[in-house]
Amino acid sequence: MSAAKIGRILSACAMPGLLLIAAATHANGPVANVRVAFDRNGVTSIQTDGFADKAAARRITANDPVRVASISKLVTTLGVMRLVEAGKLELDADVSRYLGWSLRNPAYPHVPITLRMLISHRSSLTDAAGYWQTPLDGRLRDTLDNPHAWDGEHAPGTYFRYTNLNFPVVAQAMERVSGERFDRLMQRLVLKPLGTGACFGWDTCDEASVAHAVVQYDGDGKAVMDDNHGRRPNCPVRPARNGSCDLSRYRPGENGALFGPQGGLRISGVDLARVGMMLLGEGTLDLNGARLLTPGSVRAMATPLWQYDGRNGLTFEEDGDDHQQGFFCRWGMGMQILATHAEGCRDDPFGDGVARVGHAGSAYGVQAGIWLDREHGSGLAWIATGMPEERTGGRSAFSALEEKFAGGK
Repeated sequence: MSAAKIGRILSACAMPGLLLIAAATHANGPVANVRVAFDRNGVTSIQTDGFADKAAARRITANDPVRVASISKLVTTLGVMRLVEAGKLELDADVSRYLGWSLRNPAYPHVPITLRMLISHRSSLTDAAGYWQTPLDGRLRDTLDNPHAWDGEHAPGTYFRYTNLNFPVVAQAMERVSGERFDRLMQRLVLKPLGTGACFGWDTCDEASVAHAVVQYDGDGKAVMDDNHGRRPNCPVRPARNGSCDLSRYRPGENGALFGPQGGLRISGVDLARVGMMLLGEGTLDLNGARLLTPGSVRAMATPLWQYDGRNGLTFEEDGDDHQQGFFCRWGMGMQILATHAEGCRDDPFGDGVARVGHAGSAYGVQAGIWLDREHGSGLAWIATGMPEERTGGRSAFSALEEKFAGGK
């Protein structure tokens, strides 16, 4: 059964333990927001407010898909771990083995770069050469050949720098070992087994999801992404240089950036909660009994590989306007770890000192997050549109609105 159908059933039946709140839109607040709380067994509360599409006067629901930005990285990592468990990928092998050519930092030509380094942002790649601009007929390798793509001062494995480009490289390796387009591969490995209606880009989304896409507005209320008028976009990827959008001509393993493994996932709040339930269930989703990962893989993702010590990495994202110091202080594999008790760290929007794992997302007016308290078996997902580029107003490096979500409001 799809997550959207489950959400409609829960709302209609008002099952015990489910709180559904639909408040009036505030003139000077976000255009829309969704907050979904859950535990290992299911959704425990849903709150929604505002408009999925202002022009159509369509109010948002927790079943409407949103481009959740960098939360995509966590979901991409689930696909990586499935391929690792299947013996198709190795976390500590030289990723060049999978790419078919040598990936090396020019300043450290003898240091192999591994998938574990890439998904924990310790690869020595940077975003200075770009990461999403590669057209349909382009090659990701051309971006990686640009010297600006590399940190020449820190060897791979020694320094944390949150870098979007890591995940197109990861996606390209996934395509090479599977022979499948990344968006289709993620449907097979992760999104369909969890019973979601989610998709990377719009080509693999079903018609119901396409019709209910959430328009993304910037902080001034201007539509900046997915203003699709209920239709599938004519071109769901960056077109080829001649303007063509013939996806049948795409060869897997040439352009890992094409389907946005770093930020292109469209997913609803209810479906995002399903991802969280699976992780709280140590790889199993109790609602349908599906085992996606082994408990060992989930634990490995949530285990810190890096912790800020004042000199071993950057605590903010360089790409973009939001340079909140202390936002990143601990990282696993595809997962951020919150509430680091160290000088310079401001990574606790909940304010309770509890170590939670998950991922934040911020782009095109969206601020989003999914955070799991693995010890107590509870989780929270939130999405807000119409937000400024910078996270502002909070006591932590998160925004004041996110802190309200974290506090139950």
